[in-house]
Amino acid sequence: MASLLLAVIYVAFISLGLPDGLLGAAWPTMGPDLGAPLSWQGGISAVISLGTITSALLSDRLTLKLGAGKVTAISVGMTAAALFGFSVAPNYWVLILMAIPYGLGAGGVDAALNNYVAIHYESRHMSWLHCMWGIGASVGPYIMGFALSNGQGWPSGYRYVSVIQVVLTALILLTLPLWKSRNQAGNASAQSTGYSAEKSAEQASQEAKPLGLRGVVAIKGAKEILIMFLCYCAIESTAGLWASSYMVIHGGMDRASAATWASLFYTGITVGRALSGFMTMKFNDPTMIRIGLAVLFVGIAVMVLPVPGNGAIMAGLVLIGLGCAPIYPCVIHSTPAYFGADKSQAIIGVQMASAYVGSLAAPPIFGVIAEYVTIDSFPVYMLAFLLLMVFMHEQLRRKRPVEM
Repeated sequence: MASLLLAVIYVAFISLGLPDGLLGAAWPTMGPDLGAPLSWQGGISAVISLGTITSALLSDRLTLKLGAGKVTAISVGMTAAALFGFSVAPNYWVLILMAIPYGLGAGGVDAALNNYVAIHYESRHMSWLHCMWGIGASVGPYIMGFALSNGQGWPSGYRYVSVIQVVLTALILLTLPLWKSRNQAGNASAQSTGYSAEKSAEQASQEAKPLGLRGVVAIKGAKEILIMFLCYCAIESTAGLWASSYMVIHGGMDRASAATWASLFYTGITVGRALSGFMTMKFNDPTMIRIGLAVLFVGIAVMVLPVPGNGAIMAGLVLIGLGCAPIYPCVIHSTPAYFGADKSQAIIGVQMASAYVGSLAAPPIFGVIAEYVTIDSFPVYMLAFLLLMVFMHEQLRRKRPVEM
């Protein structure tokens, strides 16, 4: 039953990733169709991120009350409805309205599932879980590219993904009996993480009282890990959202091809997380994070190589994806070790919120830079966040030198 539940969680993360690459892939076509300037793509991304921040901050309370299974089913269902709304939106402002349930649906399921896997499963499963997200995020742009290439338009691309989300919602609803709330799973958690039953009972008591934002920020090392998440999500969301436009404007690629090739970034993440699952059997989480940061730097450097055509850009996107691959899952998986399993749900919820602050702020800011300065600064913009993330990770290791 535990293996079946893990498979369901994997499927839920595929659904979480499916819509993430759609907007960036479709925007070179959506923008002109709706009469929206280039930078307005960032506005939709900002509203989605605000929703995810809100639901992530509430995830500790929601999961405690409803259980991870119900939170997941409700969240995927909200996303399905929002995507259908995107497919029938007559103008930009309806897209903004539909972005609200889209964002609310993403944040709660992200925090609940990440914490569940961080406590109950080994690091390799966390990497493979996020590999499933990468599969969804890679397939999304291909679906949009297929719709655009066949003359069906971007609304059909969104409609296809909406139908897939509906099917996944039904699957999660059918498997709700497999899910356990955190309090009901206390003993199982104790066995799988090495905590005693006595400690498990103490955890359950503490988890019944949500820690809150102030409580999380007051913990030593929390600020560093929150800034790390902000920087990581700033890079990931900027790369995913603007890669297609960068290839069209900077590289001169046609829009349909750019929508398809932009998925190389997500392909890199997906392949990287599949490999990371095996690498975690040899390397601990901090080492995996450092490897990812190094590869990410190489990918950004490759993008600016003076190579004719778009070969360097596409190779750079793959390497950036490979570099991103181990960072997010390994930071999450290390959270119970750094801060204690009794605090992990609250801290991971705030981590998710911090990550989405990066998604909220970074892409719109770059959108303004792209429109009013130059889109050529795309690699340099990501490099700035990378350097800050490296510094924060080393500070975290210094303040909390935990053996893993």
